[in-house]
Amino acid sequence: MRGLLALNRHNSIFASQSFYYPKRFYIPHSCLKDVSTVSEALNLAGSSKSSVLGSQIHGHIVKLGLSNDIFSQNNSIKMYANSGVFGDACKLFDEMPKRNLVSWTLIISGANKNGEYGVALDSFVYMIRTGYFLPNEFALGSIMKACISMGAIDFGLCIHCFSVKIGMDKNDFVASSILHMYSKYGGIEASEQFFKSLNGSDLGCWNAMVGGYAQCGYGLEAVNTVSSMHSKGVLMDEFTFIHALNACSITSELDFGSQIHGLIVRNGFESAITLTNSLIDMYFKTGANDHAWKLFETMEDKDMASWNTVLAVSSQIAGVEQVVSLFTDFMFTGLKPNRITFLILFRMCGDLLEVDLGLQFYGLAIRLGLNGKPHVSNCLINMFCRCSDKETARLIFDSLPSRNVQNWNEMIHGYNWSSDLEALKLFTNLWGSSVEPDEITFSCAVEACFKTENVQVGRQVHGIIIKSGFASNGYICSSLIHGYAKFGFLTDSYAFFDDKMDLVSWGALISTLVDQGYTRTAIGFLDRLKEDGQNPDKFIFGSVLNACASIASLNLTKSVHGRVFRIGLDTDEHVASSIIDAYGKSGDITSAAIAFHQSCRFADVALFNTMIMVYATHGRVTEAMEVYEMMKSANLKPTQSTFVSILSACSHVGLVDLGRTLFRSISLDYKMDPSPDNYGCLVDLLSRNGHLEEAKSVIESMPFLAWPAIWRSFLNGCRIHGNVELGKTGAKKLFEMFPETNAGYVLLSKIYCEDGNWEDGLKVRKEMVDKAIRKDLGCSWINV
Repeated sequence: MRGLLALNRHNSIFASQSFYYPKRFYIPHSCLKDVSTVSEALNLAGSSKSSVLGSQIHGHIVKLGLSNDIFSQNNSIKMYANSGVFGDACKLFDEMPKRNLVSWTLIISGANKNGEYGVALDSFVYMIRTGYFLPNEFALGSIMKACISMGAIDFGLCIHCFSVKIGMDKNDFVASSILHMYSKYGGIEASEQFFKSLNGSDLGCWNAMVGGYAQCGYGLEAVNTVSSMHSKGVLMDEFTFIHALNACSITSELDFGSQIHGLIVRNGFESAITLTNSLIDMYFKTGANDHAWKLFETMEDKDMASWNTVLAVSSQIAGVEQVVSLFTDFMFTGLKPNRITFLILFRMCGDLLEVDLGLQFYGLAIRLGLNGKPHVSNCLINMFCRCSDKETARLIFDSLPSRNVQNWNEMIHGYNWSSDLEALKLFTNLWGSSVEPDEITFSCAVEACFKTENVQVGRQVHGIIIKSGFASNGYICSSLIHGYAKFGFLTDSYAFFDDKMDLVSWGALISTLVDQGYTRTAIGFLDRLKEDGQNPDKFIFGSVLNACASIASLNLTKSVHGRVFRIGLDTDEHVASSIIDAYGKSGDITSAAIAFHQSCRFADVALFNTMIMVYATHGRVTEAMEVYEMMKSANLKPTQSTFVSILSACSHVGLVDLGRTLFRSISLDYKMDPSPDNYGCLVDLLSRNGHLEEAKSVIESMPFLAWPAIWRSFLNGCRIHGNVELGKTGAKKLFEMFPETNAGYVLLSKIYCEDGNWEDGLKVRKEMVDKAIRKDLGCSWINV
């Protein structure tokens, strides 16, 4: 025993340092005397993921004459699987003269750990066919995880039925795995039904249900489930809180998230790094940035996930300097950037076209040996392509030792930004390689064909798509219709499409027709769907109603509304919101209000936002504020979009004080940072109503760079109120930042002319002509 303790102390040092044991490392025979000491040593080797040490111990097992001992063999299988040498585990398993249930369970779980999900399924089936063993909860749980990982939903359903047959479906471990599978693939309704059948569910099942709701986007249901857990006295663990915080992020439920934070502290989990990271993420996503930064700064032990979270947020809301400063602080901690870190940084550089900074990060990735990782290389290619550095992107692509379809897709898509011929050449090279193209590949190829205005090549690519079995794919169908519509071949193209398209494909077709302006053709396809025995879903009706709204056709809106009502989709929040929007944009506010009051019982934020926007667009501030108050009474948290609509209404009717109050409440009452659109509405409100100095101060104090539209609002206010000096100041700023924008010249010219200074007005117009800047043409239409 003393020898084993010495071995444990020695091995724990190596394990804690994640050290791979060298071949010369020697284990004294005296430490491995019996089965129990051998088992302990194998567990140490497995936990340190050292196959070298494990092989040595396995050799000693053979020398000790324990090679046929089933207990030692099982521990050896577990060690090899944990060490990532799954082939050796399989070999040992195949050579076993006798196997027990533990042996089968270990090979199934080992296959899962090493990503060999097919092996896990085959092993499970073979075990059942032997007829000697019935799986226990661990074997069933492991096989369900394999089904989830490889998307084998049919096999998973069979496992569920089998677990019912042998009376294991109510086991906590098995039940939570079944719930997880249904949440991911079978729909949340199946999870709910199964969960209700579990009387007295344990914590694992509750967690699976909360996590399932959050994963499927049902944040409110997840929050309600957590509340039910709390009221029933179910003790929550770290996973419960992580799922709950994720749900709060989805629904922007800051108040509930703060309550969860209190529960975390009360239950003694405040020191858990993973929970602190989830809290930071939740506060950022619910707009409480100050809370998030404060929590991050007070963390004693920040891990990679902590830094990656704040870097990801900073890359979206802060300037380059702040991100670089934060990254510098991170490097001084001694932690090394991982794959996720570089994905965040490269994506930021691509979004902001910071190619020089991207090159520096690329150099660091090379030094750390992360540049060849699949996701990192894809992000690198994307970044350089977006920064118009196709040469560097192609060098990275050509230097990859092996290319997967994602690499090809990124490079083809990158060429589509500027060189469509090169994109087609690369697609031809891919077609001659061993890599199988996917839907994204074909979509990029179709885009390249129609960008080159070569319909003939487009038809050839379409033929390849049909031969490859992608003709009914909604994503590709959308790209093809878009291309054909662009060149007027829309009617002729219908013959090429599969007559047996599924609902997703029909949705893509109708959506694309709507986007291209073929509204009546899209509505005609609703009849075609009916002929095929298919009912349009909420997404198809959403697209068609958006089309009705875009052309302000009241008759079409009423017609589509009637179809929605007959099918019974008028109770869906998404469709109801689209109906209200279509009526509002068609000028029928009464019908919009009736549709809203019929559906407002759903307590959906988007629904209330749409109705507020309808009233605001028509200048009915009183009614808009009434809906806003209804929204608060229903315990719904207004979003930044809510305030955009109300502030816009205040602007058009001159309610400056109310607008100021509402703007302040965004941060004071709801702990959100005002969005650029919120600032834009405030500047428009102040400018229209003569508060020009205050409007200028707001623009200069914004936490982000001003954009053309906000300066146009300011200049328009200067024109309305005849303030030439401030108009000149605003125009100068606009010219410096956006010299190609025509609006600045047009508005400044109007300011001069309306002030009686025709000479300076003509000078501005002449300068605009000299710089070849043209005024955008307007258009209008009426329904006849």
